[in-house]
Amino acid sequence: MIPEELLLKYNATSKKFKKEQLIFSEKQTAHYYYQIISGVVKMNNFNDDGREFIQGIFYKNQSFGEPPLFIDVTYPANAVAISDSTILVLAKSDLFKLLQDNPEIHLKITQSLAKRLYYKAIIASEISSQEPAHRVLRFIDYLKDDVYKVEGKYSFKVAYTRQQIADILGLRVETVIRVIKSLEKKGDLKISKRKVYR
Repeated sequence: MIPEELLLKYNATSKKFKKEQLIFSEKQTAHYYYQIISGVVKMNNFNDDGREFIQGIFYKNQSFGEPPLFIDVTYPANAVAISDSTILVLAKSDLFKLLQDNPEIHLKITQSLAKRLYYKAIIASEISSQEPAHRVLRFIDYLKDDVYKVEGKYSFKVAYTRQQIADILGLRVETVIRVIKSLEKKGDLKISKRKVYR
C-alpha cells in the first residue's frame, strides 16, 4: 500500500516473524504501523469456548492493525503470522509524519480502511441472517469483485482454506466443505486440484 522506499525513508524497520508467531495481542496498545513484505498474517479472536474467529487475512503489500493507531485504543484482535513473514514496522509518530507529508498516501489509507469497514458490514450481515451456502458464496464474491477485482467465470482462485473460511464466517469446517461441494454441483464454483475457483 505505502511504497517500501517511502516507509524506509521515514524510519521503518524490517522484522521477521516465524510461522504461528504472535505479532501483537488483543488489548495491547497500538504503537506501530505494519505492512507485509512477504508472508501471510491473520487477525483473530477466541470465544469463551476457545473457538477461533478470524477477523481478516492479509498478504504481501497489505497493512493490518491500523484503526487503533488513529483513535488511541487497544487492538481488538491478535495478529499472528500464518507463514514465515517479513514485515515493515513503522512507529506511530513516524507514520503520522509520513501521512502529513504525503496527502495522496493518506487518501489511500482512508480508502483501504473504508473498504475494510464495508467488508465488516457485509460479513456481519451475512453471519447474522443467511444460510451457509449464501454466506460462503457472498464472501467469495466479495473477495473476487471488491478486493481483487477479477472478471470472468472460474477466473478467481480462492486463497483461503476451508478452515479459514469457516473461522471467518462462524461456520464449522464440515459445513463449509459440504457447501463448497454443493455449490460446485450447481456450477457456482469449480474445484480443481483441491483449489476453489469462482
